[in-house]
Amino acid sequence: MPVWALQDAFPSALGGFGWTDAKGRRRTCESMDALSQQVRDEPGGEVFLVWTPDTPHLCLPEEITGLEESLEIAHARTVHQDLANTGWRIRWFAAILGGATAWQWMVAVFAAGRFGHHSLGARAWFGLQTVLGSTTLGLALLGFVIFGFIPWYQASKQRTLLRPRTPDETTRLIPALRFETWLHLQSAPLTRVLLGVFTVVFLTQWWRDGSLLNAHASTATAGLVKTAYFGGEWWRLLTAPLLHGGVVHFLMNMAAMLYLGKRLEVLARWPHLTLVFLFAACAGGETSARFVQATSVGASGGLMGWLGFLIVFETLHANLAPRSARRRLVAGVLLTGLIGLLGYRFIDNAAHVGGLLAGGVYALLVFPPSSSVNRPGTNLTDRLAGTAALLVLLAAAATAAVHVIAR
Repeated sequence: MPVWALQDAFPSALGGFGWTDAKGRRRTCESMDALSQQVRDEPGGEVFLVWTPDTPHLCLPEEITGLEESLEIAHARTVHQDLANTGWRIRWFAAILGGATAWQWMVAVFAAGRFGHHSLGARAWFGLQTVLGSTTLGLALLGFVIFGFIPWYQASKQRTLLRPRTPDETTRLIPALRFETWLHLQSAPLTRVLLGVFTVVFLTQWWRDGSLLNAHASTATAGLVKTAYFGGEWWRLLTAPLLHGGVVHFLMNMAAMLYLGKRLEVLARWPHLTLVFLFAACAGGETSARFVQATSVGASGGLMGWLGFLIVFETLHANLAPRSARRRLVAGVLLTGLIGLLGYRFIDNAAHVGGLLAGGVYALLVFPPSSSVNRPGTNLTDRLAGTAALLVLLAAAATAAVHVIAR
């Protein structure tokens, strides 16, 4: 069995009954009834793993007979809370977006007379063109979809599952839950190092630009400015992935880095973390340079490379992760495509596609198919290449920071 499916995949249990939260803090209970009540009543679903006198190691609550009803009650409460929160959020987002759209349309209609549009129909058409061409409203629509509609849709989808599960349904659910829980408990030191490097560069941008929302000045100095890149400043291909256009761009990419980076580092080992990122970021940047005229920045090309790598790698090594867990990766591709479609005017879809394909090609070339349940090891060549790629990324970060400070 793969490591996440083994009985000792989780830490050893204490005696009696108890549970842990996501940070590993342990709490003891007096009886099975007390544990069941804890699962049912703990706010926010904080019960992460549990143990009983019959379990030598911590395990999922779903694996303990007798907790089914409490889990259903806790799940229903969480879903209803999510629906309430996301419903409130989507209504506010929709009201603000609708109000801003109406205001900009009316301003454009009243201003249309100065451009020779005298009829009401011509003014209305001019206002519609202004609204559709507004970058500010486009970004607001993208924010509405990412932070409003998608969370609401996910909560609504969970509501359809609010029914008692059959034993067979629970059995099919456990592998993916065990895998994600095991992955959460693993350490990924190099992923955190990269997160720190990107954070330092972004803080440099913030300090130099004086704004969390607008980083146009710093991105011009070390971003992938296409005319400068084709004019001989090749180093921009390496520095651009270290920069971001604002705090929202940065936080979204870092959230993806934490999950995808840990998954890749744990399953495929650390050398390929830096190798795939560097290869995919350069491939994505080159694709962008060929098809997009606007300046490009951000780690998205490398992150999409991690995503493409994981999809192909886990398909070639089908026993390393449950198939249901791989669906989350495919959903990430579809979601990125949707966001790219909505924000095509200010999202570099060429870099996304180039990075995604590069990561998948890397997995095909480096890792042959295997039916083994064991994670691949590393050799000296892997470690030397991974270290070299890390040094290149560190040098690129230093170069980006120097150019931002010296602008």
